[in-house]
Parts: sequence; structure tokens; C-alpha cells
Amino acid sequence: MTALDLAYRYVARPVLFRLGGGDAETAHARTLAALSRLARHPALLRRVRRLLAADPAPRSVFGLTFPNPVGLAAGADKDGVALAAWPALGFGFVEAGTVTAVGQPGNPRPRVFRLTESQAVINRMGFPNAGAAALAAQIAATGDIGVPLGISLGKSKVTPIGDAIADYLTSLRAVEAHADYIAVNVSSPNTLGLRGLQDRGALDELVTALTAEAAALAPRSGRAGRPVPLLVKIAPDLTDQAIADVLQVCHDRGAAGVIATNTTIARNNVIPGERGLALESGGLSGRPLTARALQVVRFVCAHTDLPVIGVGGIGRPDDALAMFDAGATLVQLYTALLYRGPGLLRDITRATGRRPAAGSATDPQEKPR
Repeated sequence: MTALDLAYRYVARPVLFRLGGGDAETAHARTLAALSRLARHPALLRRVRRLLAADPAPRSVFGLTFPNPVGLAAGADKDGVALAAWPALGFGFVEAGTVTAVGQPGNPRPRVFRLTESQAVINRMGFPNAGAAALAAQIAATGDIGVPLGISLGKSKVTPIGDAIADYLTSLRAVEAHADYIAVNVSSPNTLGLRGLQDRGALDELVTALTAEAAALAPRSGRAGRPVPLLVKIAPDLTDQAIADVLQVCHDRGAAGVIATNTTIARNNVIPGERGLALESGGLSGRPLTARALQVVRFVCAHTDLPVIGVGGIGRPDDALAMFDAGATLVQLYTALLYRGPGLLRDITRATGRRPAAGSATDPQEKPR
């Protein structure tokens, strides 16, 4: 363990956990505000980048080049207020959002709970955000952050599920010109009815509409006939048959890839002493999700040749390497950053090195469909 890891574990993390009287959401908001201030000072960003420099381990996928394969998952910076800070911490790509067509406050608080012994978090945020147009304006003001930027889209709470396609299309039109890829979030457990959009028929209609609109928008955005890549983010709670249905829709309708997985409504692998807290409703992320997320990634990669971003329970370099071995091209973190700190990014990229990733430009082998 390095001095940086020790400093985070014994100094920074205890302070972070005490912020806001121990309220997890308040602590996150204050941390995000500090990163937002950092993002406005290029000289400080360069110093942080030198201190936390992640080893280069480039990947090429979706027509994009990623300086390293470790990205920030959606949810950490919903409104894009600290976009320039994340690459300085060592992330090779950043996913903003989840954003909705209509700005919304999200679900009532408290809505974020730390399960510290389990190295997990339960959240029932409900997509609080300022709206897709506000995110687009924020990204435009920020400018190029030096790494690929994804934007996660969800459904507005006020929009009936029957009008979900129009809602997603509104968001896509607002942010498409600013995104290197779009993540279609149909798998959060915290918006009523949203996960039903993973059903084959509903998903087919949604992805068909989004890919057609992305193609129509491409000339306006100067993409030279290459629409923004659309990725579908799936839940870890789907059956194998349901996952297979999602993959078939993605293949048939021109999705560029899959993000596996979102948070889970299951409570497996929670430390016994925290099972009472685990009764809180919402999506569980972190260490208890490690095994299931890897299982889903293995299944997905065995049944499609689409590129896969693996996310869920990655808390150690070995977890990321297991995702790559399973076939993921890229991985994402969020909860583990809270428990392990930014040193984890450096550790993963060092372990990864220039090891070829399935689905990357360095490993063109196709997987069976």
C-alpha cells in the first residue's frame, strides 16, 4: 500500500464520511463542489494529474480512443459540474448523467446509504438533475476534457411510460452534439416502470427510434456519417433469457455496445451486521455486486460480438482484470472510488498495462453471437 493509499484510508476517507454529519449524499455533494472548483484551475489540474497519473493502457472501440480503459460510471457527476477534474484523477473516460429531458429533484431524502463493512452503497436517488439542456450548456462551457465523454439518458419521472420514447429523443437531441457516446439507461430500479423498457418489445421500439435519430443528427454534429454510438445499460437482475433478448435487440437495431451492469435490487453478499440497513429500498452497488456483475458480463460476451463496458463491484485490480478476461473492453467505477480512493485507478491501469482487451483494436477476435 502506497503513501497515497494510506493517506486516503486513514485521513481523507474518515473526513469524507463525517461530512454533512455522516449523510452520504451531503458528503458527495461537497466533494463534487470541491472537484468543480478544482476543475476551474488548469494549473492545479496539471499538478493533480502528475500526482495521480494513471499508466497508459489505450483501448480503441466505438471509433474512439480511450487513453486507459477505466471510466467513471454515471451517477457521480450527473450535471457535469466537475468534468475536467475526473481525467486528472486518472479516469480514461467519463460518463455524465443520468440526465432526463425534464429537470427534476429526484426522490425524497434520505436516499443514499453507505454499507461500510460491505463496501457498498444503496441509492434511490431517482435521477435528480437539472435536465438535458442544462447539461449540454455545462459541457459546452467546459470544453474538451481530453478523454471520451459519455452521456447517460434516462426517463423523466413526470413522463408516462407510454411516452418514454419521445422523452429519450428530447434528451438525445439536446446532448448528442456534445457526447462521444450515449448510454441508454433503462435499468435503474429507482424510476417507476423504467426497467420494463428492457422488455424486448419496448426496448426494440426505443432503440430503433434512438438509432434512427442519432443517424439523422450526425450531419448536424459534423460526424461525417458516423452517428454517435448508442450503448444500452442493463440490470444485473435480468434472467439469461431476458439478457439474450436485450442483446438481440441491440444487434438488430444497431446499438454500438452494452454496459453491464447497473445497480441491483438483490441483497446478496451483504455483511450480516448490515442486513438491517440493507432493507432500505433502492439499487445496491459495490462489493456485494462483484460476482453477479462478472457473471452477467461473461454471459453477454459469450452471446454477442458487441463491445461491453463492465461495471459493478470492481474494487481491486483483480476485479477489473477478471472483467477483461470475461471479454469486457472497458470498465467503470464509482462506489469503489469512495472506499479505495483515486489510487485504485492507478493500481488498475498498472495491472492492466498494455494487456490486450477482448473487443479492442488490439484484439480483433470475434465472439460467438
